[in-house]
Amino acid sequence: MAEPFIHIAGLQKVYRTRAEELIAISEVSFDISAGELVALVGPSGCGKTTLLKILAGLQSHDGGELTIGSPRHPFDPARDIGMVFQQPLLLKWRRAIDNVLLPAEILGLPMAASRARARELLTLVGLAGSEHKYPYELSGGMQQRAAIARALIHDPKLILMDEPFGALDALTRERMNLELLHIWERAQKTIVFVTHSIGEAVFLGSRVVVLTAGPARMADNFRVELSHPRTLEMKTSERFGEYARRIYRLLMTEDR
Repeated sequence: MAEPFIHIAGLQKVYRTRAEELIAISEVSFDISAGELVALVGPSGCGKTTLLKILAGLQSHDGGELTIGSPRHPFDPARDIGMVFQQPLLLKWRRAIDNVLLPAEILGLPMAASRARARELLTLVGLAGSEHKYPYELSGGMQQRAAIARALIHDPKLILMDEPFGALDALTRERMNLELLHIWERAQKTIVFVTHSIGEAVFLGSRVVVLTAGPARMADNFRVELSHPRTLEMKTSERFGEYARRIYRLLMTEDR
């Protein structure tokens, strides 16, 4: 059996103040294989974003094990992670292509090759012809597509996405779900996608990890056996409904 790309065992995170200790994550354990799109789903405030920050190396953990990569395939968080947030966070004074190029500039990558890659990525995310537009000239969905291209520019091994479509209207969100699956299938990256939407988790995930209300504890971890390419029509299927009800029952039980 192939070794996991990400190994998490008994992970814990505690926030300490002078008055108390707040357990944010308690005993979370799961593995992620290279090339998977894993959806982390749970209620707001359950620790999903904290877990993502720990994966990104932005926060430390207080217990348990976390390994990314292996001695044979070393992992450098500064070089091998791309992040997409709920807001696109594009610099308003930079054109789309220059926003995409920002990580390449920070990492000191060759700019001629990076600019060519930026154009390829903008085409991949459906923004061909919009390279020289400023953020205010792009719709919310287009801005988030540019943010995804920016996360891919330095060819990272891992993409971390923190509710990236949460601020979009329902129809745009569904279109972006389809677009993300297309990008994932083409780019073949490992993606960890945080959401509080049960339907979004089932539709996007090759696997779903269910976290309970804080402190985050893993309630389930299962593969989503829906075929690819996925279509919006699948959301009306009985199989899709079974997965959604499975998550819903877990979260409702934990909420009582």
